[in-house]
Amino acid sequence: MSGEQELGITESKEHSPGEWYAEVVQKAGLADYAPMGGFIVTRPRGYAIWERIQDHLDGWFKDTGVTNAYFPMFIPESYLEREKDIVEGFDPEVAWVTHGGNEELEERLAVRPTSESIIAPFMADWTRSHRDLPMRLNQWCSVVRWEATETKPFFRTKEFLWQEGHTAHTDEEGAWDETMTRLEQYARLYEDVMALPPLKGRKPEHDKFPGAHTTTSIEALMPDGKSVQAATSHYLGTSFAEAFDITYADADEDENTAHTTSWGLSWRAMGALIMTHSDDQGLVLPPALAPDQVVVVPIWQEENKDEVIEYAADLAAELDEAGVRVELDDREHRNPGFKFNEHELNGIPLRVEIGPHEVEDEEATLAHRPDGEQETVDREGIAETVQEHLDTVHGKLYASAEETLEGEIREADSREEILGTIGQHGGYVKCGWCGDEDCEDPIKDAIAAEIVMVPLDRDEEPIHDACAICGEDAEETAYFAKSY
Repeated sequence: MSGEQELGITESKEHSPGEWYAEVVQKAGLADYAPMGGFIVTRPRGYAIWERIQDHLDGWFKDTGVTNAYFPMFIPESYLEREKDIVEGFDPEVAWVTHGGNEELEERLAVRPTSESIIAPFMADWTRSHRDLPMRLNQWCSVVRWEATETKPFFRTKEFLWQEGHTAHTDEEGAWDETMTRLEQYARLYEDVMALPPLKGRKPEHDKFPGAHTTTSIEALMPDGKSVQAATSHYLGTSFAEAFDITYADADEDENTAHTTSWGLSWRAMGALIMTHSDDQGLVLPPALAPDQVVVVPIWQEENKDEVIEYAADLAAELDEAGVRVELDDREHRNPGFKFNEHELNGIPLRVEIGPHEVEDEEATLAHRPDGEQETVDREGIAETVQEHLDTVHGKLYASAEETLEGEIREADSREEILGTIGQHGGYVKCGWCGDEDCEDPIKDAIAAEIVMVPLDRDEEPIHDACAICGEDAEETAYFAKSY
């Protein structure tokens, strides 16, 4: 097989999205499959994208009073049992350590599926007075959930990277404000960094985080019509604080129970990013997350080689000095066509082509990765011009994803209409819902779609007066969709 054939994507995003996605992940150098089923090896280019997601969120968290910490990856079984809902919710997915070396452990240790039950006891130890609150902790780590379902790189793996924030507050108002602050930061990440329009809502009562009072969620629509739970922020009420004795003395020295929250985003965000923006040529990345934002490709003949490469190198150096992440591709053993295809496969947002004509006219030709649009611009002020074009690339990606989302939200007022709409089109279907979990079952059983979201505002009037499934009075609007 030739290098060009090895480089290209052979599967179709439209006709075989699962195979296409797996091929993009591997050929763009993001991840490989590990020898154990359900695990992946994250390659440097893939990890660099995750690091940039981390950098944005971590900065915003710290700007709003969060401090980072780290807690053990092993959780004693007795700690999980202190919050029964956690055990019931996660037990089928928990990986257990039973031996250390050749010795059987006196108590089983869970490989953390989430960390409320190991973090909460220490929050209780560290909280004495109302002056200690609010307490805002976050950790960047991996968790393990022994998924029985089919795994997919970044979307669903047995081990995955994420951040989990845990906070304690004196009252419900402070905890709810915290919950909303984190939800808005996740929405900001999707909009401003990932070029993905999010939907904000909350989970129905039967699908909220075990032990939570309210689970709020960011949902993102994928091109195949499925929804991704892109991030969650939970108001936990006092249930965890009561289970782990997180109390504080108020100004009158009266003891009170704290209100707590937890919130998290995993590298599922990377899966959503790859699936949404990429195409049959390979990976497409928004400029904020691309390891290399710009590639400069000099195109020369033997008689003008030195001056073309020198001009291109000077331009690349100027972009680098201006803070642009830039690569100069002056490899002699690869022709320009190969380089163009390789950089398109790797998702570099902007290509700068430099040939003898650009040198002679003191110009540069810019090509956008998403659509191939080209423009020849003046060499003078190139750093500012390139930044404008990077902003344009982000705008193109967002507009395309937004157009897809807007066209994939439909209404229904009967069970048959829900089934027919999702079965034919995918996407989201809004309908009136009585609030009974049993009314989700006929849809879930028939086409594996479920309620992925209801409106954030509990007082928002339902879209229809009657439940689309049972015909009883509708309590709220439900968004049905198939999901990852």
